[in-house]
Amino acid sequence: MANHPRLLILALVLVVAAFEEVLSTSVMGPRHRGGRELDECQLSRLNSLEPTNRIQCEAGTIESWDPNEDEFRCAGVTAVRHIIEPNGLLLPSYTNAPQLIYIVEGKGMQGVVLPGCPETFQSSQQQSQYGGRREFGQREEFGERGSTGKREQFGQKGEKAGKREEIGERGAAGQQGRQLRDQHQKIRHFRQGDILAIPIGAAQWVYNDGDRPIVAVVLLDTTNNHNQLDLYPRRFYLAGNPEQEHPSEGERRRHSQQPFGRRGGQGGGEGTGCRNIFCGIDAEFIAEAFRVDMDLATKLQNESDNRNSIVKVEGRLQVLRPPRREQQLERGSRRETEWETERESERYGRRGGGGYTEEAGSYEGYEEEEKENGVEETLCTMRLRENIADPRRADVYTQNVGRINTVNSHNLPILSWLQLSAEHGVLQSKAMMVPHWNMNAHSVIYVIRGRAKVQVVDNNGQAVFDEDLQEGRILVVPQSFAVVKRAESEEFEWVSFKTSDNAMINTAAGRNSYMRALPDEVVANAYQISREEARRLKYNRKGTTVFMPEGGSSSHRRAEA
Repeated sequence: MANHPRLLILALVLVVAAFEEVLSTSVMGPRHRGGRELDECQLSRLNSLEPTNRIQCEAGTIESWDPNEDEFRCAGVTAVRHIIEPNGLLLPSYTNAPQLIYIVEGKGMQGVVLPGCPETFQSSQQQSQYGGRREFGQREEFGERGSTGKREQFGQKGEKAGKREEIGERGAAGQQGRQLRDQHQKIRHFRQGDILAIPIGAAQWVYNDGDRPIVAVVLLDTTNNHNQLDLYPRRFYLAGNPEQEHPSEGERRRHSQQPFGRRGGQGGGEGTGCRNIFCGIDAEFIAEAFRVDMDLATKLQNESDNRNSIVKVEGRLQVLRPPRREQQLERGSRRETEWETERESERYGRRGGGGYTEEAGSYEGYEEEEKENGVEETLCTMRLRENIADPRRADVYTQNVGRINTVNSHNLPILSWLQLSAEHGVLQSKAMMVPHWNMNAHSVIYVIRGRAKVQVVDNNGQAVFDEDLQEGRILVVPQSFAVVKRAESEEFEWVSFKTSDNAMINTAAGRNSYMRALPDEVVANAYQISREEARRLKYNRKGTTVFMPEGGSSSHRRAEA
C-alpha cells in the first residue's frame, strides 16, 4: 500500500510533462527542435541580403539566398525567387518545408497535388472521342452542377447516360481502342499580390499563361515541426534534370570560382546525370509501377534533358481550367459586388453583423469560434490563395500615407497548419511605420519596390541595422527586436513573411500602443519627465500604425487627423 502514493505521484509527473510538451508545440509553435543551436540569434549586426546563387533555365531564372546566413539560421527559414517567362512551366516538385509564396508580378496557373483528393477537373466525353480544345462550359466536377444545369453524382452506380466508365487498370486493359478522358486535380489561378500556401511534401507546378514574366518570392520554413530532416532546404523534383536551388557544400565549393550567373551547360547541369527522383529507381520498377513499357519508363528519368527546372511549353499548355476572374467581371459589376460580399462573409464569419475597426484592431461583432471544426474546410477543398495587395481589403489605411494588409490563419485557415502568415505594406514618400516589435514571430521583409530607411534595435538597445533597404533585398528582423521604417522613395512597398500563423505586433507610439496604455504617472517617472510631457508623449500621435511625420505636407497631417 505504501507504494501506491509514489506511483500516483510518478504518474502525475509524467502527465504534467506530457502536457507541457503538447502545450509548447501547439501554443508557442513548433519553432525549436533538436539539432538547432540555442545561440543562433545572438546577432550583433543584421545585413540586408541578396541572392547568392543563380540558375539559368530554358524559360526563366531561379535565384536563391544562402540558408547558412546568420539571419536565416536565426529565423529558421530561407528564400528563393522564381522568374518564369511567358509560356514557361516550372516543373513539378516538392520540398521538405512548407512554402509561402508571394506573387510580385505576373499571373498564371498553379497545380498543387494533395494526396487522396479526387480529380475533380475532367474533360467531356465528346472531347475525349474527337479531340480538340474544350471550354469551361463543358466542365464536369464531382458533386457540382455543370453548365448544363444537371447534377452528376460520381461514386454512385452509373453516369447520367447509364454507362459506367472506369479510369484505371480495367479501363486501360479493356478499352484499348477508346481514348480516355483527361482528369486531374483542381487548377488554381493566381495574380499579382497573391499569397500562395503550399503544405510540406505537396507536389506543385506553375505555368505562366500571361504575357509578361512571373516574379515569385518563396519562403521555406525549415524549422517547421513537420520537417523531420535537418534544417537544410531540399527540393525534390519529379521531372526533368534540374539543378538544386540550394546547392550543397560540395556544389558550392565547385562553383565558387564561377561568376554569379549561369551554371552548367545549356540550362542544365554539368553532365552529372539525371536529378529527379525517378532517376534513382530502376526503369524496370518504374515500368511495373505505372504498367507501361520500358521505353516509356526510361523517359521519366530524362537523363538527356538540359532545360533545367523551368521549361518552355511547345505551343500553349492545354489543360482543363475555369475562366479567369477578369472574364467573369465582363458580365457586370453587380456580380462582382455580390462576389465580394459573399467572400467577406466567408472570411470573417457567418453569425451576426460586424466589421473591422482600426481602433479595435479586429472584426467586431463576430463571436470567436474554434477554427478546426472539420466541416467548413477539408483538406481537398481548402483555399490555398489570398490576395494581400488589394487596397480595398486593407486592414490599416491612412489616406495619402500608406496601408497594411495581413493574412493569417483567421482568413486563410491552412496557415494554421503551416504556422506562417504574411503582411503587405505600402508607404508614400517620407511616410513612416511606427516603432514596433513582433511579439511571437520572426519577420522576413522582402522589398518589392522602392527604398526605405530602416532601423532595428536589439535587447541591449543597440542598433543592429541602420541602413537603407533596397528593392529586391531581404531583411530578417528577429522576434522582439524593435523596428521602424521610413519611405525614402516615392513609394515603398514590401511583403513580410512571419513565422507564426497569427503573428502579432506591439507598437510603441500612437493609438493602441504601449505608451498610450501606461498611466501618466508611470510615464513621467519612467522617463524622468513632467506629467505634461508624459501626456504629450501619449496623445500627440493620433494615428495607429502608419503616419506622415511633421516634415510631410499639411494635407498629409490633416488626413491622418
